[in-house]
Amino acid sequence: MKIVFKILVTSMLLCVFANAKTLKDGTLTVATEGTYSPFSYYNEKHKLVGYDVDIARAIADELGLKINFVTAPWDAILAAFDAGKADTVLNQVSITDERKKKYDYTEPYTVAYAALVVRADNEEIKGFDDLKGKKSAHSATSNWAKMASRYGAQIVTVDGFSKGVELVITKRADATINDNVTYFDYMKQRPKAPLKIIANSSEPIYTAAIVKKDNTELLNQMDEALKSLRKKGVLKEISIRYFGEDVSE
Repeated sequence: MKIVFKILVTSMLLCVFANAKTLKDGTLTVATEGTYSPFSYYNEKHKLVGYDVDIARAIADELGLKINFVTAPWDAILAAFDAGKADTVLNQVSITDERKKKYDYTEPYTVAYAALVVRADNEEIKGFDDLKGKKSAHSATSNWAKMASRYGAQIVTVDGFSKGVELVITKRADATINDNVTYFDYMKQRPKAPLKIIANSSEPIYTAAIVKKDNTELLNQMDEALKSLRKKGVLKEISIRYFGEDVSE
């Protein structure tokens, strides 16, 4: 009976540790880009910093783990993660049905909304419906350009959000759409820019960390860590540090 009990306990322990098998030497290995400011980038002292990086460090601290970062371009990040070179990915990974088939998500640590941005003195555009016939500045293939087109806007092609708002400021475009987190970051760097959000969509865009489907132990631990960090106000503190606004919920 003792032998059977011992085998049963050993089997249960093996199952538990199998779920957390990617953790080595008490270290959480996190994959991130390292070139994606303000979320994950190297500062002038060549230290890896950013909103997602600080969230990852806080999670590791909460779990009593050391942390190790693996940096690579976006496509290479997922390839490295799939190959088992990281335990998790924190890099503004939006939650999609397609990704849910392959990965498990932690609870969200960023909540964004589509924001309609215009010049501060613009009184004509009061909502998305007012984009009809107006010029909206976007990257040619972006989802934001498609959204503006659905509202009847004429798309002015630019290379990214910064270029788009430059056209809005100089009145060569009437508006642009992006997530409000990107807008908050821009305004934190340029607080005197004559811009305003005139409307937000009601549909939230959630960002979370991803873990492997068979790593439920780590998933549960990271969820508990995020809940604790939220309750302590740490997520809000990190958010305000980078954006001047709380984008954590």
